[in-house]
Amino acid sequence: MVAKKLLFLFIFFSCFTHAQEIKVPIDTTITTKHLATINGAKINYTATTGMQPVWNNENKAIATLHYTYYKKQEKKDDANNQRPLLISFNGGPGSASAWMHIAYTGPKVLNLSEEGYPVQPYGLKDNPYSILNVADIVYINPVNTGYSRTLKVDDKEPNRDLFFGINADIKYLASWLDNFVSRNNLWLSPKYLIGESYGGTRVSGLALALQEQQWMYLNGVILVSPADYLTFDSDTALSSSLFLPYYSAAAWYHKALSSNFQSKELELILPEIEEYALDVLLPALAKGSMLSTSDKEKIATQMASYTGISKKVILQHNLDLPSIVFWKELLREKSGHTIGRLDSRYLGIDRKLAGNSPDYSPELASWLHSFTPAINYYMREHLNFKTDLKYNMFGSVHPWDNRGNNTREQLRKAMAENPYLNVLFQTGYYDGATTYFHSKYTMSQIDPSGQLTDRIQFKTYHSGHMMYVRQADLKTANDDIREFLQQTNQQNKTVKY
Repeated sequence: MVAKKLLFLFIFFSCFTHAQEIKVPIDTTITTKHLATINGAKINYTATTGMQPVWNNENKAIATLHYTYYKKQEKKDDANNQRPLLISFNGGPGSASAWMHIAYTGPKVLNLSEEGYPVQPYGLKDNPYSILNVADIVYINPVNTGYSRTLKVDDKEPNRDLFFGINADIKYLASWLDNFVSRNNLWLSPKYLIGESYGGTRVSGLALALQEQQWMYLNGVILVSPADYLTFDSDTALSSSLFLPYYSAAAWYHKALSSNFQSKELELILPEIEEYALDVLLPALAKGSMLSTSDKEKIATQMASYTGISKKVILQHNLDLPSIVFWKELLREKSGHTIGRLDSRYLGIDRKLAGNSPDYSPELASWLHSFTPAINYYMREHLNFKTDLKYNMFGSVHPWDNRGNNTREQLRKAMAENPYLNVLFQTGYYDGATTYFHSKYTMSQIDPSGQLTDRIQFKTYHSGHMMYVRQADLKTANDDIREFLQQTNQQNKTVKY
């Protein structure tokens, strides 16, 4: 009798627990109408947010991706006018699309100070610089980011290897985009990919995958503070030397350089330091123990003047100054603050001055203050997408398979195959994660022959990884995208080699 009662209770609570599981909307859309004022002109637009499945080879849904699609409402006589489509990804891997969605290109931006710090009450305001006046935009959350989730098939979770790796990520997203473009009748629209941080790796590979797997050709790829792991995972000598110009920029911002450098505009001192990084520091680090003591002393002295870090500390690290040491060391004696990784304008406070690395990233802590409440409020109250699913600012995607990374070459090949395809880099001087000079090196390596360089642009800003949180750069960076779209979407233009 007792056993039967226990069995009944087990079944009851199992059913109750199952009934309380949060249901994932698999294939749904919600559309709302809005008005914006961009560059002084009013535009009407719709916002469609929802879930679209990822299908396997048996046409079963194995995941569903949350997206938000903004489309300008055209007049009847403009119905056949195919507007450009900007396809937006953030990075991580494992990061939601919220960052560029509600702080950069979209019609709403966070309530931030002019320099990018959170302002209470948290919330959103109109973005007068959005590119929505010249292009429609779709923001996509890869699996396990935002509201996107995997789906059980025959009561089993799908294989993680289908989603969580460089090449798997590119493959399923290319297929998903093919479906999205077909559903929304966008095949005739000029198309652009924009990817931030790891999103730069993602869209570099997607450019070729869309061409060769889906026969979808692009007009442009925009790389925002791109993470080129081929550079960061390369030999120490190369990766380390490329940090030097960033160190100078961050030290200049905090007025930590010697007067002969501090008194000049940043753009005037960086060319010398970039040249030094490649012509002197790179071969010196490559020599290792073969470098003479006198040369090591001489280089350490010069690095100290370029970075604001003492010669003693630089020699202690054999000229190979780690970025985490730089973030801890730069202001140790001056104010006791650490500086941010993704944006070195931000300051942090550690438990103790001693140590070789900061306790936390102050810029990320600052951004999460404002992004998290804003995106949750915006989705529910502005776009009417209401769910008990948690919005994952950072989702569970690890371990991530980094093997077989050939995205830099994939972007080059996509450009070679498609004469219409152009590339725009956007980077901040104070980004210590994916530095502007690493990006400049990547640009030089995309096409070593130099035959494609007339289709590659490079823009820099006086801010960090998310340069758009600074109001002046929000305007400039959006204007740069707007100009890029206009330059690369010339109707009735025949392009050939």
